[in-house]
Amino acid sequence: MSTTAELLKGAAGLFPDEVVTQAHVRHLDLPGGAGRFALITLDNGLDHTKPTTFGPQSLANLNAAIDQVEKEASEGAVVGAGITGKPFIFAVGADLKGVELLKRHEDALAIGRGGHDVFKRLSSLGVPTFAYYNGAAMGGGVEVGLHCSYRTVSKAIPAFSLPEVFLGLVPGWGGCAILPNLIGADRAVSVIIENSLNQNKQLKGVQVHELGIADAIFEGADFLEQSLIWTASVLKGDIVVERPEIDRDEAWDQAVARGRFIADSKVHGAAPAAYRALDIIEAAKDGDLQKGFDAEDAALADLIMGGELRSGIYAFNLVQKRGKRPAGAPDKSLARPVTKVGVVGAGLMASQLAMLFLRRLEVPVVLTDIDQERVDKGVGYVHAEIEKLLGKGRINRDKANRLKALVTGVLDKAEGFADADFVIEAVFEEMSVKQKVFAEVEAVAPAHAIFATNTSSLSVSEMASKLRHPERVVGFHFFNPVAVLPLLEIVRGEQTDDASLATAFAVAKKLKKTAVLTKDAPAFVVNRILTRFMGEIQNVIDEGTPVATAEKAIEPLGLPMSPLVLLELVGPAIGLHVSETLNRAFPERFTVSPNLKAVVEAGKRGFYVYDSGKPELDPEVAALLKQGDSVLTEEQVRARVLDAVAQEIGLMLEEGVVAEAQDIDLCLITGAGWPFHLGGITPYLDREGVSERVNGRRFLPQGVASVPA
Repeated sequence: MSTTAELLKGAAGLFPDEVVTQAHVRHLDLPGGAGRFALITLDNGLDHTKPTTFGPQSLANLNAAIDQVEKEASEGAVVGAGITGKPFIFAVGADLKGVELLKRHEDALAIGRGGHDVFKRLSSLGVPTFAYYNGAAMGGGVEVGLHCSYRTVSKAIPAFSLPEVFLGLVPGWGGCAILPNLIGADRAVSVIIENSLNQNKQLKGVQVHELGIADAIFEGADFLEQSLIWTASVLKGDIVVERPEIDRDEAWDQAVARGRFIADSKVHGAAPAAYRALDIIEAAKDGDLQKGFDAEDAALADLIMGGELRSGIYAFNLVQKRGKRPAGAPDKSLARPVTKVGVVGAGLMASQLAMLFLRRLEVPVVLTDIDQERVDKGVGYVHAEIEKLLGKGRINRDKANRLKALVTGVLDKAEGFADADFVIEAVFEEMSVKQKVFAEVEAVAPAHAIFATNTSSLSVSEMASKLRHPERVVGFHFFNPVAVLPLLEIVRGEQTDDASLATAFAVAKKLKKTAVLTKDAPAFVVNRILTRFMGEIQNVIDEGTPVATAEKAIEPLGLPMSPLVLLELVGPAIGLHVSETLNRAFPERFTVSPNLKAVVEAGKRGFYVYDSGKPELDPEVAALLKQGDSVLTEEQVRARVLDAVAQEIGLMLEEGVVAEAQDIDLCLITGAGWPFHLGGITPYLDREGVSERVNGRRFLPQGVASVPA
C-alpha cells in the first residue's frame, strides 16, 4: 500500500457521511490510429444534479484508478490518460461537510497533503494527461485538471471557479501554485481573489478558454467526442499547444499588489484567506511548484481550524439549503395560481418589481399610478430593461416582444386589477396611504387575489386591519436593487391565512428569491438590525466621536461598505424614517439622531463628497453636525455597536421575529450583503464572546459555524 493510500485510509474515518466518488477507468482507441487511451470518469452514483466531491475515500478511489493507469503507461499499454466527470458536473472540490467536522490541525493538514499527493500524480504518469471539463467545475474540481498536461472545456459549462477565498480557504490542492504559472499572476489573481470576493463570481466555458486555463473549447452536445479527436491530434503532433510566456518580473509583483488592494477594499484585513492565497501566489513567482504545494497545505490546515472557514461553510449551507427550504413556510399545495400581477405605483421600486415579475413569471403585469406621465414612465422603464437584456444576448427579439406586450399601464385600478391574482403595492411609506391603496384594490380585485405590501418597516397587520378580508394581505419586502439582492422577507400579519402565505412563498420561488418568514414586528429583520447598528454609530458621533473614528471602528468586521456609505446607498431620508418608526416602537433602544435629521432637512444625500476620488466628509455636512464632548476609541465604538446588535438579535429571537438565529444570518447575507466569512453576524458575535457577554449564552451551539467541541 502506498504512503498516499495509507494517509487517505487514516483520514477516511474523519468523514463519516462522505458521498463517495468513484473513479471508473475505461479504455478506448483514439481516432486516426493515435493509440490506446485510458479515460477516468468521476461519478458519485447520484442523479446528475448532485455534485461530485472529494473526501478521503473519493481521493483514494481516484488514487487507485491512477495506480492502474500508471501501470499501463509503464508497460506501454496506453499513450495517454484523461479525466472527466459525469454529465453536466465535472467535480466541485473538497467534501465540505467532512471538512467542518475536523477537530485537529494535523487532520486538516492530512487532507491537504492527501489531495496534493493524488492530484500531482497526474503530472508524473509518464504519458500526457488531459482534463475534459464537461460540466460545472469548482475548487478541487478545477485543480485536479490543472495537474494535467492539457485541458479542454465545454462551451456549455455553467459555472467554473476557485471559490475557496469566498468561503474562507485558499485553493489548496494546486490552485494557488499552478494557476499563476499557467496563465500569469494577474489573471490568476482575478480568478482566485477578485472573482471570489465578488460574491463568488463564476466563469463560463468561453471565459475559461480565453483566460488560457483550457487549451481548447468545444460545443456541449458532442464535447467528449470532439475532445478525444483533439487529443488524438495532440498526441500525433498534428496540433501543438503553445502557451504564452509568463511574465515573472514586475508584472507579477503588480498583480499581487492589485490582489492586496482588492482584498483590502473587500475585507479590510478582517479575513485572512485572501491574504494567505496572495502570499502563495507571490512565492510561486519562481515556479517551484512543490514549495507552493507545501505552502498550500500549511495555509489550508490553518484556515480549516479557523472561524472564518467554519462561518463560510455555515453561510454557504444557509444559502444553498435553508434558503431553498424556508423555515415555517406552509404546505405548498395551498398556493393559488398567479396568472396576472398588478403593481400599485410606477416609481423606481415599483418599476423594478414589475420587471422582476414579468421576467420570472412571464404573465401579464399591469402598473397603475396617479397620473399618466408616471404610468408611462414606469412602463418605459420596463421596456428599456427588456432592451438591455436583448442587447446582452440574454433573450432574443421574439421573447423581448412578448415580454413588452405583457406589461401595460392604466390609471383605473378597476380596469387593471379586475382579474389580477396577485397585487403588490410600492407606494409612499405612510400607513394611511397604504391603507387607502389596499381599500381601493379590494373594491375591484377578485375574491381570491393576494395583496402584498413592499413596506420596509410598517405593520402589515395594521395595514390590513380596515379591509373586509385582511387574511389576504402579506408582507413582501424586497431589497434594493431588486434584481441583485436575493432576500425577500415574507411577513405574516396577524390575520394572514395559510393560502395567502403559501401563494407568497410559491411566487417568491418563481422569482428566484431567498424567502424568509418573519413575524409582523417593526422593521422585520434586516432593517431592524441595521437601524440598531447604524443608530449606535450615529449616537457615538452625536456624542462627540469623530466621524472617521466611528467609521474605522467597524472595519475589522470586513463589511462590504462602511456604515455611512451604506446610509448614503439606502438614502438618509429612508434611514431617518425607519429610525423614527423603530423609535416609536422601542424608544428605550432606538434613537433619532438630530444630526441625521439635520442632514435630511438640508437635502443632503449623504455624509460624503467624492471630489478627490475617495469619500471625504462633506464640509456642508460637517458644518451641520453638533457634537458633544464624549470621544470614544475605535475599540470602544466597536464594542458598543456589537453589544447593541447582540442585544437586539437576542430580543428578536425571544419575540419570535424569525424561527432561529440561522434566519437572522440568512437575511443579513442575502439582503444586506454581509460577508460569508462572518457567517452573517451570529457566528462572529459568538466567536468574539459578545453573545455571552450580552445575553449570557451563544446564539449557535458549539460546532455550528465553529470547531466542534
